[in-house]
Amino acid sequence: MAWREIIYQYDGSFEGLLCCVFESYTKKERPTAILRDGDEEPSLFEIRAVATNRAHAQRIYRSLYRRSPDVGPFLRRAFLTCMPDKEMSIYRFIAKFYREGPALLSRLSDDTYLPLLRAVRLLSGEVEQFRGFTRFSDFDGVLGAEIEPKNRVLPMLRRHFCERYRNETFFLYDRTHREALLYSGGVSRIVPLEHFEMAQPDEEEAGYRRLWRRFYDTIAIEARKNEKLRMTHMPKRYWSTMTEFQDEGHFKARPQATPSVSRALSVPGGTPAPATRPEGAPPAPASVP
Repeated sequence: MAWREIIYQYDGSFEGLLCCVFESYTKKERPTAILRDGDEEPSLFEIRAVATNRAHAQRIYRSLYRRSPDVGPFLRRAFLTCMPDKEMSIYRFIAKFYREGPALLSRLSDDTYLPLLRAVRLLSGEVEQFRGFTRFSDFDGVLGAEIEPKNRVLPMLRRHFCERYRNETFFLYDRTHREALLYSGGVSRIVPLEHFEMAQPDEEEAGYRRLWRRFYDTIAIEARKNEKLRMTHMPKRYWSTMTEFQDEGHFKARPQATPSVSRALSVPGGTPAPATRPEGAPPAPASVP
């Protein structure tokens, strides 16, 4: 029996994508495209919405885990990348992995595996850069920072910053994907945040910003200045949120009567951070690792 061609539409979550895989194999359908809710694509094929069902996602994830414990975490990271048409790339990889098994992971030049592998490596590199290039400010006892990544890096940065600032309350806002990592009282959560504008600092925080920039400028050795080398180690696309590269407005304090952010940042329904899973158990499918 020939598999029917179709277009799936899902909710944009990793679980939802796994449900598309489940739908494909149970109904013997071959998707020509996998779209997120709200996306439109002119096509002669039927477009059907696939509801996210955690039990179905679990079945797919566990079937992958039984074949190789490495493939699940790899696919979750691939899902966080900015790779074009990543849903279909992930679907094609899973289909090939079911046919060929764990041996596929050792064929680094495979035309289905290699694009995903490259995208995941770029994601990992970006995560590593933001661990060092993220600049937090103090807003009345709440630490806050902004980043502007290409990939969806907050899930990968969660553990690092929750462990680093385990006794603090903080938020980290992703300008690109319009979502924020919130942490308070040992609990973290990543939430969508469509409209956000960072508050101006108070006089004390503005003073610390000026001191940091002065330190940065002072330790520079003019005779050894090498712009090309600096941009190699500190790519220019990261500068937009780094204190040392901001204009004068970044160092001005707000008027005394202007509030900054809430002193009590709560994270309802969040995830204990840093999260760990029982030894030897496969991680549940999720949009974040």
